[in-house]
Amino acid sequence: MNAVVIAVCLMLALSIARVNVVIALTISALVAGLVGGLNLEQTIDAFNTGLGGGAQIALSYALLGAFAVALSHSGLTTLISNTVIKSLGKTPSQTNVNRVRWLLLLALLAMAISSQNLLPIHIAFIPILVPPLLHVMSKLALDRRLVACVLTFGLVTTYMILPVGFGGIFLNDILLANLNSNGLDAVREQIPSAMLLPAAGMICGLLIAVFISYRKPREYKEELILAAEPEEKLNYKNIAIAVVAIIATLAVQLNTDSMIFGAMIGFMIFSFSGALKHVADQDVFTQGVRMMANIGFIMISAAGFAAVVKATGEVSTLVASLADIIGDNKALAAFLMLLVGLLITMGIGSSFSTIPIIATIYVPLALTFGFSIPATIALVGTAAALGDAGSPASDSTLGPTAGLNADGQHDHIRDSVIPTFIHYNIPLLAFGWLAAMVL
Repeated sequence: MNAVVIAVCLMLALSIARVNVVIALTISALVAGLVGGLNLEQTIDAFNTGLGGGAQIALSYALLGAFAVALSHSGLTTLISNTVIKSLGKTPSQTNVNRVRWLLLLALLAMAISSQNLLPIHIAFIPILVPPLLHVMSKLALDRRLVACVLTFGLVTTYMILPVGFGGIFLNDILLANLNSNGLDAVREQIPSAMLLPAAGMICGLLIAVFISYRKPREYKEELILAAEPEEKLNYKNIAIAVVAIIATLAVQLNTDSMIFGAMIGFMIFSFSGALKHVADQDVFTQGVRMMANIGFIMISAAGFAAVVKATGEVSTLVASLADIIGDNKALAAFLMLLVGLLITMGIGSSFSTIPIIATIYVPLALTFGFSIPATIALVGTAAALGDAGSPASDSTLGPTAGLNADGQHDHIRDSVIPTFIHYNIPLLAFGWLAAMVL
C-alpha cells in the first residue's frame, strides 16, 4: 500500500471517529513518513519544517476572529439581524420565510463568488459576515449544512472557470503554466472551456443540496446563539465606525494582499475610536482568537502533513503505479487519475498546491493514452480541484466552519466536510471523467 493512500485514509477515518482533526493530521503525518521510508527523526523534521507554511493563514484567522467579535459589539450585527427578522413580520408566514431564506442563500452565494473573482478576499468575509446571521438562520430553521454547501460552491466553482482574481491564478498562473512546462501545447483560451463540464458537476451537487438533501427545516438551540452573539443597544456612531472599519479592512487587504494587516487595521480602528469602550479590547481580542484557534491549528497541522507527504516521494510512486494497473484502458486511466488526484488533494488540502505535484506525471501519462489537449486540461484541473471541497484541511471547508460554528453547533467533519464531499467530490469525479472522454 502506498504511504499517501494509507495516510489520507487514516486521517479521514480518525476524523470521522471524532478524533480532533489536528490530532488526526499529526498521527497520519507520522504514519505517512514511517510507511514512506523516512525514519522517525526525518519525519518529525519534515513535519516541523512544514508547520511554518500554515502559520500565516492561522494568524490571519486569529485576527479576523478578533475583528469579527469587535463587529459583534459595535451593534452592526444586531442591526443586520433585526432588519432581516423584521422583514419576516410579527407572525411570519411561510411565504415570508421562504422569501427571506432564498434571499439569504443567494446573498451568501454572491458573496462567496465575489470573494474569489470580483473582490479577491477569499474566505476572509466568512468569520465576519456569517456569525451575525446565525440568529436569523435559527429563526428560519435553515440547515447550516446547506449554508456550508452554498459557501463552498462559491469558493471553489468560480476559480475553476472564471480567469479573474483567484481564478486567474488557478487557471493561468498555475494550471496552464504547469501543463505547458510538462509538454502540453495548450493556450489560455482553452482552459476555461475545458473546465466547464467539471464545473457542471458542482452545479448539480449544489442543486441536490438545495432541493433534496437539506431542504427540510433544522432546529438549533437559540440560547447558545444568543450567548455567542449578545444583544447590543444600537449606537449609530459605533455602527458608522464599524462600516469604516470594514471598508478599511477590505482596502488594506486588496492593496497589501494580506488578510493579517487588513484585519489588524480594522481592529485598530475599533480600538482607537472608542467603539469598544464598554468592553475591554483585550477581552474582545482573546475571545476572537479563541473562536478561531481550532481552525488555525488545523491549517498549521495540514501544512506539516503536506510537507511529510511530499518528503516521502510517494506521490510520484502512486501516480506512476497507475500505468501498471491501467494497461490500454483509456476510460480506466481517466477514472484512476481523478481518483488519485482526490486522494492527494484530500491530504494536502489545496488544489493550488496539488497541480505542481501531479502535472509532472499526469501530462505525459495523458499524452501516452492519447487524450486531447482539452481532455488533459480537464483531467489535471479536475484532479486538483477534487478533494478541495471535501478535505478536512481545506480552506473551502474550514472557512464555512469558522463562521457557522461560532456558537458551537456546527461540527466541522459532519456538517461541513461530509456534506461537501458527497455533493461536490462525487459529481466532480463523474463529470471530470465525462469531460476526459468526450473532449
